[in-house]
Amino acid sequence: MMFTRFLKCILLFGAITLVSCGIKESTELKLAHGLPTDHPVHHAMAFMAERAGEISEGKLTIEVYPAGQLGSEQQCVELVQIGSLAITKVSAAALESFADAYKVFGLPYIFKSKEHTFAVLDGDIGNDILVSTADKWIRGLCYYDAGSRSFYTKSKPVNHPDDLSGMKIRVMQSITAVEMMRVLGGSATPISWGELYTALQSGVVDGAENNPPSLYTSRHYEVCKFYSLNEHTTIPDVLIISQKIWDKLTPQEQQWVKQAADESAVLQRKLWADSEEFSMAEVQKAGVVINYPDKQPFIDKVQPLIESYSNHPVIYSYIRRIREVK
Repeated sequence: MMFTRFLKCILLFGAITLVSCGIKESTELKLAHGLPTDHPVHHAMAFMAERAGEISEGKLTIEVYPAGQLGSEQQCVELVQIGSLAITKVSAAALESFADAYKVFGLPYIFKSKEHTFAVLDGDIGNDILVSTADKWIRGLCYYDAGSRSFYTKSKPVNHPDDLSGMKIRVMQSITAVEMMRVLGGSATPISWGELYTALQSGVVDGAENNPPSLYTSRHYEVCKFYSLNEHTTIPDVLIISQKIWDKLTPQEQQWVKQAADESAVLQRKLWADSEEFSMAEVQKAGVVINYPDKQPFIDKVQPLIESYSNHPVIYSYIRRIREVK
């Protein structure tokens, strides 16, 4: 009996650890991501871990492994899927291959404003999409703000879709992103994030598109001196948990995890807004010219892409639902 208790006290089983020493039983979950510890998303996940311990009175703890300690974003997703890692953060664009519903977030100008975005994400639509990957052993917990993506370029600003003609623009490895660039008139060039600085320097691409904190922390502003805030897409990050591990948790533990995640999302959105303001000020100090193009020509240009999904019942149903949200 004593030997069995001793084993329970030291047993580490993959991403979920159950420790039982006679009186107190606790569950430990492992969370890993690839971001540095000064990133607002890391701070939010660290807060989630702290809150999980507080609201469960130590019965459920989350151990955070930042900065790629357990692998890249893609590797962490794979570990979550097989149940070897409990929780990670991933861009919604990376989940397109797991569920068609996630493709709607990559559609340009699908959201009317920041308020509209959060109303969609925090409502029934957002929740339906979070659980749409359950059959792939991935379950969404909450959405983190990842801002809006805009074009930053080396030689000239992008004030109109026509300015993209002949330009090679780095995009994410996303079908939706590639199609968006096609209809806008640019040449989509998927390149890994880690290789992008060199690609910009050497002229492999003429520019890229991303949010202000990414432009700043990547130091791409050292190469690209024009930032055109057309804000074509607003793709959230998603905090995901292994469905296999979720199913092993008790209903009470699931509630603790969900509450901690939801509270972390509130904090993350505030931290993100602060980070955007700081990043914009810093890149301007570094000589980046900020442009505010008229968005309507971009919106008009991508409408055929939006309507092309009328033949896709799942995605188009989400488009309709999002448009109805006030």
